[in-house]
Amino acid sequence: MHEVDAKAPNISQRLQRARVVSRVLAALVLTATVVAVGLAVRLAVTDADVESSLDWLPLIETTINDLVYAAIALFFLYSIPERMQRGRSLKLLHRLRSLAHIIDMHQLTKDPERFRDDYVATDASIDPGLSREQMEHYLDYCSEMLSLVGKAAALVAEESRDAVVLDSVGGIEALTTGMSRKIWQKISVLSRV
Repeated sequence: MHEVDAKAPNISQRLQRARVVSRVLAALVLTATVVAVGLAVRLAVTDADVESSLDWLPLIETTINDLVYAAIALFFLYSIPERMQRGRSLKLLHRLRSLAHIIDMHQLTKDPERFRDDYVATDASIDPGLSREQMEHYLDYCSEMLSLVGKAAALVAEESRDAVVLDSVGGIEALTTGMSRKIWQKISVLSRV
């Protein structure tokens, strides 16, 4: 949670700088394209060697090529800040997803069945060294940590409208909710023992 909060202003400043630079470059590309096409048309119009309409074909072809490449460059330049934000957001969301799995992995050995009177331990059974009450608190804390991971993921996407980022946040929230549900099932079994 602290890392999400600490990185937000820094990422926001970098994205703002990238947005300004990409917009300036896009304006330069657009200006250069308009000037180049304008000069080509002016040269073609003032050229006395134009005898037929077929002499205009190279100009038309060049103009279309210039416009297509300029449009591609403009799209690329305008999407740079959004792609930067998506990359950073997905990297942070991946870390949050990993954290959720670590929380889930650590509570897997906390089996409430061990407190039943007819429980028989095997050689592979691991004793967590917790009383029934301590285990209940431990599982409750795990559930709370998973809830915090889900909330931190929602904070990552607070400023984003990117479908990939929002989908990833939804996946993390569903993952943490499912894991928390399994933990609460253990707590309910523990309370019945």
